[in-house]
Amino acid sequence: MSYGLVGEKLGHSYSKTIHEALGRYDYQLFEVAREDFDSFIIRRNFRGLNITIPYKQQVMPLLDEICPKAKAIGAVNTVVNQNGKLFGYNTDFDGMKALIHGVGLDLRGKDVLILGSGGTAKTAKAVADSLGAYSVTIVSRTVKTGAITYEQAASDYRRSQIIINTTPMGMFPNLGQSPIDLAPFNWLEGVVDAIYNPLRTPLVLSAQERNAKASGGLLMLVAQAVKAAELFLGEPMDEKLITRIHQELLNQKENIVLIGMPGSGKSTVGRMIRDAMGRPFVDVDGYIKQKAGMEISDIFRTQGEEGFRRLEFEAVKELSLRSGLIIATGGGTVLRDENVLSLKQSGRLYFLNRPPQNIVPTRDRPLADTKEKIMNLYKQRAPVYWAAADVVIHQQNGFQSAAQTIIDRISS
Repeated sequence: MSYGLVGEKLGHSYSKTIHEALGRYDYQLFEVAREDFDSFIIRRNFRGLNITIPYKQQVMPLLDEICPKAKAIGAVNTVVNQNGKLFGYNTDFDGMKALIHGVGLDLRGKDVLILGSGGTAKTAKAVADSLGAYSVTIVSRTVKTGAITYEQAASDYRRSQIIINTTPMGMFPNLGQSPIDLAPFNWLEGVVDAIYNPLRTPLVLSAQERNAKASGGLLMLVAQAVKAAELFLGEPMDEKLITRIHQELLNQKENIVLIGMPGSGKSTVGRMIRDAMGRPFVDVDGYIKQKAGMEISDIFRTQGEEGFRRLEFEAVKELSLRSGLIIATGGGTVLRDENVLSLKQSGRLYFLNRPPQNIVPTRDRPLADTKEKIMNLYKQRAPVYWAAADVVIHQQNGFQSAAQTIIDRISS
C-alpha cells in the first residue's frame, strides 16, 4: 500500500475523497482495532499515513523521529515513511489555524475554552496560544490536571469569547448531541468545531442562532490534508487547492432541502434538480408512505396528524444521516424545531415561496384540499418558512426557473 488514513471507525470519513481530489496518489481507509494498532504501524507497510481518533498519541512511541511542533503539542496526525524510518508531524495545527481564520475569528486578547482533552484539544490549545489568546482553558468531563469541568465553564468562565470543540459529541451517526449549552455565554463571539460530519453540529447551529461566527471542521479537514500531502510528496502544494477542494466537497456533501407550502412544487423542482445534477432525490412524504405502507391521507385518517408527525420526525432524522441528497419536505415538516435542526446539520434549506393564490388544492393533501385552507395555512406558516430558510426562492417564473436558480447558487 502507499497512503491512507488509520483510525478505529472511519465510516464517516471524507479523507479519501479529499486526497483523491489532489490526483497525485492512491489513498485508502484502514479501520484498525486498538489491540492491532501497534503492529500495524510497526510493519511499516506504507509510504505515508494520516492518524485519527483514537491514535494520535498512541502512535508517538512507535516513531523514529517527531517534529518539534508535534512533540510540543503531544499529538501526531501524519506519519511519513522515509527509507524505513518513521517521521511524525502534526498538520492538524495548520488545519485548525486555517479554520479559525476561515471563520473570521481574531483570538488576540480573547478568553478561549477548548472542549475535550485529547490530541485535537492539545492542537487547538497550541493554535490558540500561537494566535495570541489571552487565556486558554481546557474543559473535560473527567478530572484532569489543568482542566476544568463543564459546570465550572458555565459558571466561572461565562465571559469566554471563543469556544473550540474537539470532542466527538454530535458527530455522525450520533446527530443531535451538543457538548455544552451556550446560553450562559453572553460574551460569545465565535465557535469552531473540529467535527465535519455533519457539516454543522447542534453546537455550531446554536452559535449561529446567537449571531456568533461559527463553523464545522470541513475546512480544517481539507487544510490539514493538503499539508499532509506536502509531507507525503516532499513538495509544496498550491494554497488555492484548499479553497477549491473545500467548496467542491461542501457542494457535494450538503443536502439540498426544499421547504414550503403543500403544492408549492417542492417535488417537481427537486426532480428537475436531480435530472440536471444527477443527485439522489427523496420526497419525505413518499418516504413516509413507503415505510408506513399506506397513503398520507390514510395515515391522517387512522393515526391523526399527531401520528403522521411522529412518522415524519423519524423520516427526517433518518434522511439527515445521509449526505448529497435532494430532499423535498412536507409542507409542515419545518413546524417542528427538531426537524429543522436535523435538516440544517447537513443541509441548506431553500424556501420555495410560491404565491398561495397559485397553489392548486388537491384531495391527497388533507390540510390543503381547498383554496380557503391554503390561504389560511400560508398566513400561519409563511413566517416559519422564512425563519427556517437559508435561502428564499421567489417562484414568480415557474418551477424550471426555481430549479435553475438553486443549481446556479450551488455551482457558483
